[in-house]
Parts: sequence; structure tokens; C-alpha cells
Amino acid sequence: MTLNEYINSTKDKSIGVVGIGVSNTPLIKKLLNVGCRVTACDKRSRQELGEEYDTLLALGAQFRLGESYLDDLGFDIIFRTPGLMPFDARLQAAVERGALLTSEMELFMRLCPCKIFAVTGSDGKTTTTTIISELLKAQGYTVHLGGNIGKPLLCDVDDMTPDDVAVLELSSFQLHSMVCRPDVAVITNISPNHLDKHKDYQDYIDAKSAIFSNQQAGDRLVLNSENEYSPYYAKQAKSSISYFSRKSKPENGVFCADGVIYRTKNGVSAPIMNADDIKLPGTHNLENYMAAFAATEGFVSDDVCISTAKTFAGVEHRLEQVRVLNGVTFINDSIGTSPTRTAAGLHALKTKPILIAGGYDKHIPFDGLGDEICKYAKALYLTGNTSDKIYDAVVNSKYYTGQIPIVKIDDFKEAVLAAASSAQSGDTVLLSPACAAFDKFKNFMERGKYFKQIVMELPDECK
Repeated sequence: MTLNEYINSTKDKSIGVVGIGVSNTPLIKKLLNVGCRVTACDKRSRQELGEEYDTLLALGAQFRLGESYLDDLGFDIIFRTPGLMPFDARLQAAVERGALLTSEMELFMRLCPCKIFAVTGSDGKTTTTTIISELLKAQGYTVHLGGNIGKPLLCDVDDMTPDDVAVLELSSFQLHSMVCRPDVAVITNISPNHLDKHKDYQDYIDAKSAIFSNQQAGDRLVLNSENEYSPYYAKQAKSSISYFSRKSKPENGVFCADGVIYRTKNGVSAPIMNADDIKLPGTHNLENYMAAFAATEGFVSDDVCISTAKTFAGVEHRLEQVRVLNGVTFINDSIGTSPTRTAAGLHALKTKPILIAGGYDKHIPFDGLGDEICKYAKALYLTGNTSDKIYDAVVNSKYYTGQIPIVKIDDFKEAVLAAASSAQSGDTVLLSPACAAFDKFKNFMERGKYFKQIVMELPDECK
């Protein structure tokens, strides 16, 4: 079925689209342009939506706005925004009344005519997704990058061909209750995350399993040998499984031993490249590359793997060097929205950084991060809603001896300026918040861009 055929089949249906955001807005416009009856539902007011409201109104949209936007969702089809979990009582009531609950991404995966590589995990999924995309492009494929990164792909699906490839980063929000079947699924790792949204940690773990639960024997699932939840997923999977590992040799997959990355098939190993030749720093990026190599087995040659790993400079907001000023290196790792991601950033640096951390509270424990900060940070500047929690985790760590200066400054800019002012030549100032950005920013990208702006505006003599 094509997208146009699907839309034509819905013209006699009432459609509610919940969330007028990046992924849903193109869908709303597409539906309206062909005469569908669409109600756009959003918590924001007409004034807050601004020009977007006027544009959709002119196309014929009806609206349900404000605090009651989810009340009495009496539609035949409901497209939910990723941030609204499908177990919300108001969505469930609509389903019980007979509504079909779906999403832009679920429909894309249903209609996509080409092979799909889908990546999820607690950390590393954006970089791994991007590496897979870069590998496939270098091999000569036409690649469509989407999901949490790239652009919404649904409205372009009819222009895709069977020879193309779609590469998707998928969050637990998108995957929860989704029916999908990617040709290749990757789970980078699992650790506590988004516990402010999920029912509990098990709900988060199980949401990730949707990425492979409908796969069959001809499909592939790539798992992390070192992650404690990989056996749990492997036991459920019907697809063939490849592993990536830094500590052991899998029967099938990619592993690293004595500084060399190997590919292994049915227990027989062959070297791909030296791990030190990867341009991106850090053990976590070694794992990201091994996951990508395992995912693209049979699609990408080893020569392309080597050339891409040696030249790819990384993704914005991920250990991104912003500036070197008076001998001080400023690094933007705003993607560090979890304790494990920030810990990986600390491990990747050659010197102990002056760390800027704190942000929106996702109800994730910081105990382990406190240990990592004590061992791998030179100083700590805390800002945002979680400042007190991170502070307590550090000072209560068994590794804390009072050796790390800790400064709490609520204003983000003032915290960055203070950290910069404290730095000496040879120091590194690292933004890696270990938290989401929603307490002060729209998302981690906005936070990272603001950090870069502040750093670029520092005078040559910033003391």
C-alpha cells in the first residue's frame, strides 16, 4: 500500500492528530491537502502555536487546544505524538471506544518499500544511527535518515524505491506499543532512563523490545554482549542475532581484542581495522562503530567501514569541540542526558574536565555518576533542577574526599561563564549535563547551541 492509497482509505474517517510538532505537522498538512477530516490536538494555545495555527486553519484543520485537549477523543483514527505514552488513560478510553491508535512512525514503517535499519538504546543511538547512515551512503545507497533525527519521512515514502535504505533512530516513546518489523534492529545498551514517563523501569525495558518483537528468521537483531539485558531480549527474538563486544568473541558479530576490531561469522574471525584508527574518541564510540559494523554486515564492505571510521567527525552536541581559547578546550556534549552518557564522556577525555552538569529531572538515580565525577572530573558546576541531587550523589560517594570544587549556579549562562573563568591553560570545560534539558530549554539541541553561543562570545581574555 502507498501513502496515497492509505489516505484515500481514511477519507470517510475522523482523524485526530495529537501534538502539533515536528513529526506530526507534515502529516496534518498532507491529510488536509487531500480532503481528510483532521482535528489537531495540542496543549498549547492558539497564541502559543502562532503562525502554525494560521497555516493549518487555512488548510481546513479543526482544533482542540489547551488543558482539555485529550478529553473525549472521539475519533476513528488517532495519531499520537511520541511524548504522549499510549497507556495514557484518555488514549486508552478512546481505544476502548473503537479508535485505532497509531503514530506517524508506525505508519511509515508499515508503508516503507525499502529495507529498514532501526536503532534504539539508552545511550549511543544517535551516533550509531548516524554511523550506519554514513556507511550505507559511502557504499552507494540512497539513504533516508529519520526517526528522532533527520526529518519526518512519512510524507516522502511514496518517492522511495525498494533499492533505497531507511535508517531510523527510535526512542522508547516511539516504540512503546508499536507494531513494526525492521530488517535490521540494533539495541545499543539499556540503563535507567525516562523513568518520569514510563510506568517503571521494566516498562522502559519492554518498550525497547518492540524494535525486534515482530522480526522473523530472515531479519537481524544486533545486541551488546556486555549489557545485562541482552540475554532477556535474545530469549524473545525470532530473528538471527549478532553481537558486538569489547570483552569476548561472539559466534557472530563484531568484537575488539588487543586493539583490533574483528568480524566473526560462525566462529571464524577476520580483522577489520585497528581501533585506534577510529576518528571519534572514547570507548563508547568504539562500541557505536562495532554495533554499526555488525548491523551493516553484508551491505557494506570492510574498506568502506575503514574509510568512514577514519574520516567521520561525529554528530553535533556529542563531544563536539567548540573552541580552544587561551589553552582551554570547550566541549559540547549536550546529548549527555543520562548519567551513563555523561560517564562515557568523562571516560573519553584524556584529562579530567571542569564539568557542567544538571537539568531536568527524569527520576534517574545519580549514585553511580557521583562516583564517576569524583574519579574523572577536576571541578563541578551544577545548574538546573537536579543540582541538589547530583551534589548529594557526589559528596556521598565513597570516592569523595573534598578534592573536587563544587559550585551551584541556577542560571545556565552564569554557570558556563563561571566554569570558563575558573579554567587554566590546558584545562577542558565539558558540558555534559546527565539530564534532559526541559527545565530551561526546548531540547538538548537548543541547550547545546546556547552553550556554543556563550563560548564563542567569550572575549580573548575571559578571566
